[in-house]
Amino acid sequence: METSQPPAQQSPPAPAEPSGGGESTATVLTALAANLAIAVAKLVGGLVSGSSAMFAEAAHSVADTMNEVFLLRSLRASRRPADAHHPFGYGKTRFFWSLLAALGIFVAGSLFSIVDGIRSILGGEGESGGYLVAYVVLAVSVLAEGTSLVKAVRQVRGEAQAHGRTFRRELQLSSDPTVKTVVAEDSAAVLGLGLAATGLALHQLTGHSWWDGLAAVLIGLVLAVVAAVLGWENANLLIGETARAELVVGCYDAIAEVPGIERVIELLTMHLGPDEVLLAARVDLEDSLPAGRIEDLSTAVETQLRERWPEVTQVFLDPTRGQGETAARTRAYIDQLRAEV
Repeated sequence: METSQPPAQQSPPAPAEPSGGGESTATVLTALAANLAIAVAKLVGGLVSGSSAMFAEAAHSVADTMNEVFLLRSLRASRRPADAHHPFGYGKTRFFWSLLAALGIFVAGSLFSIVDGIRSILGGEGESGGYLVAYVVLAVSVLAEGTSLVKAVRQVRGEAQAHGRTFRRELQLSSDPTVKTVVAEDSAAVLGLGLAATGLALHQLTGHSWWDGLAAVLIGLVLAVVAAVLGWENANLLIGETARAELVVGCYDAIAEVPGIERVIELLTMHLGPDEVLLAARVDLEDSLPAGRIEDLSTAVETQLRERWPEVTQVFLDPTRGQGETAARTRAYIDQLRAEV
């Protein structure tokens, strides 16, 4: 149904609320302390043993330490309130700094590990020793990295329970790049420590240093995969990824059920931050709706959406003439999302 009513006023942008980052900050600080101590220990172990895998792990921990600094910076910057130059707030700075963290994992961790591993493989036998020191460092590192990983996993599990999702589903759908980065880093760290220990043991048993170099290369490849995954996810969020499927479907249904709205023509969402979503909808109003009620309807829709989904911080409602093709395409998209929920 088409409407010739004047358009409803856009809801005024509300000040962006700071994202709740208390638990995320504690998670990052735990990871920072662990990685800083481990980086020094691994470097000492590498110098004593001459192990390429130990040097690769030291580079890994240095990269992780730098990344935690980036993440702390992102948590602080994202809490700045909206201003005239950034009317939607600074929530996306979390995605920017997390993207830099992913690049740090690749450059400082992955490339160094691969290059040093190849050098060890091609360089033949070198000086080796101090195996006991290296093993002790690896064991302590596993405990420290495991502690950090457990804290991050607990946070994800808590958020999964709050959202009614499985741990894996929460990790896939979460828009919080901070905790996802810590989980990915610590998981890669534990795997890398296992590879380093294996390479070191085979080097000791066989006397062939290329086992150690191979372990370093594998560590670098693990870091490259982690960096690629985190970089891709944060890049998508930074350029404007849509909200999660259940929120989009729920908002569509809620708007469509409002008295006075004939149908939803188009619904667009975008993450403004980990806990902030912008929603814009074009709707076809009933012909019988008085012009004086359009503003009340717009306010009612905004209030209802924000009460049910607090992360929807910006709502824009645009009454427009019926567009059957666009409305049908939107409906098909919503049905597709509904099947995924």
